[in-house]
Amino acid sequence: MLAFIVRRFFATILVLLAASFIVYFLTAISGDPLLELRGSSDPNAQEKIAYLTRVLDLDTPPALRYFKWLAGVAGCFIGQCDLGIAVSRGEQAVTEALAGAMVSTIQLVTLATIVAIVLGVAIGMSTALRQYSGYDYTVTFMTFVFYSLPIFWFAVLLKEWGAIRFNQFLGNPEVPIWLAVIIAIGSGAAWMGIVGGSSKTRAKVLGVATAVTFFGLQALLLTGWFEKPSLGLVGILLGGILVSIIVIALTTGFRQRGMLLAAAAVVVFWLAVWYPLQFLFFFIPELWTLVALVALAIAVAFIAGTLFGGEDKSQIIRAAGIISILTLGFVIVDRVLQTWTDYELMIPQAQGIISTIGAKTPNLPGDMWFQMLDSFGHLLLPTIALSIGSLAAYTRYARSSLLEVLNQDYVRTARAKGLPERTVIMRHAFRNAMIPIVTIVAFDVGGLIGGAIITERIFAWQGMGSLFNLGLQAVDLNLVMGVFLVTGIVAVVFNVVADIAYAALDPRIRLN
Repeated sequence: MLAFIVRRFFATILVLLAASFIVYFLTAISGDPLLELRGSSDPNAQEKIAYLTRVLDLDTPPALRYFKWLAGVAGCFIGQCDLGIAVSRGEQAVTEALAGAMVSTIQLVTLATIVAIVLGVAIGMSTALRQYSGYDYTVTFMTFVFYSLPIFWFAVLLKEWGAIRFNQFLGNPEVPIWLAVIIAIGSGAAWMGIVGGSSKTRAKVLGVATAVTFFGLQALLLTGWFEKPSLGLVGILLGGILVSIIVIALTTGFRQRGMLLAAAAVVVFWLAVWYPLQFLFFFIPELWTLVALVALAIAVAFIAGTLFGGEDKSQIIRAAGIISILTLGFVIVDRVLQTWTDYELMIPQAQGIISTIGAKTPNLPGDMWFQMLDSFGHLLLPTIALSIGSLAAYTRYARSSLLEVLNQDYVRTARAKGLPERTVIMRHAFRNAMIPIVTIVAFDVGGLIGGAIITERIFAWQGMGSLFNLGLQAVDLNLVMGVFLVTGIVAVVFNVVADIAYAALDPRIRLN
């Protein structure tokens, strides 16, 4: 493993050197960074031209200038990083410009990538297991629709309906009966397609899901939940039960009594400590508090798995850990929602909870919980816009990859040995089906970290994409190369991570 990483490190250095030289040279000869000043009527224009010519070293040929820039990059290894100044950013240091842009981009890209991968793989696998069913055909149609949507058009629709109209709804939450019926029937039809089964089973699912959705929506409207949303103990309990059902169904199955007891113990623990945690959240609203709670969630899962695990202790500890962390997530969401009313009073009246501009509200007071709610309001729409195309792609990749694996001899052998279908899918087929997905994820992350220029422009995010676009328009060589350097490093690092993940997913692969 170490030898592989060392070899890839030196290969990566060579690739980055070659690529950076090409980009540097082509950008340098693409235009004149002082063109605007040369045609300016400013009496100090000549002095500025002379100053910038000296600072940017424009008298030196681009091929030689590249090596001077490379020396500044090499200084990053000893803590003296010098990537030059960005003229288009008021002569700001490129490192400072990159630092601010990277925070915005990483926020957006991380969430969008996680959502796209998790939902895309889950939906793709479910369609593969229900091949040629009505659910499969419906999802296939919808994925092609989402994949072909122009991002600029979809983002504008999100701003109109996901922000402006939805904020108006939150100001006066009313849903006509006819619309509630349509929403309920749509929800019932979706659950009917997901669950499948015989005609009788599907009819039952349709009726139950429709009724639950309709009456649940009416209950939320009558209790004023949309005006002051919260989870409370009931919401945390329902969320814990939901994640427990999903995790148990995918891991041990419901016949494993130890798993059921461990999951119940974990959920009951978080319900028991919910009230004391409110004081902790109030007096210590710091990031390390969340880190400590994650460690506590893992410890609780370990104890519950050890007590109830028996012979399958390790598997139950892992599953209980997932349940514990996700249930803790509901506790944190409940605490964030408690700031809803005060947050509405602090933000600009024209903005609303769901924002359409920027990565955060400027000069927003308040503790960590206010900042988390504000970040959610700003992240929601760009995340949806950025992830919808990737989600559709991952759905198709996951479906085709799993279908190919399910036709392999070792899967048929596992079924012939009498293994449960859950074990065949999750332990034998799933890991091998993920190998092509890992490759695609590595390339996508490298592309996304460079910035989604269209999405950032529509939602006024000052991320890597906006920075790169600004550098190209102004022929700001240092800024362009700074963005390229970050993007290139992330791309090659994630390709190395993908190679390592291959060996983790398939024991037959050796990194030697």
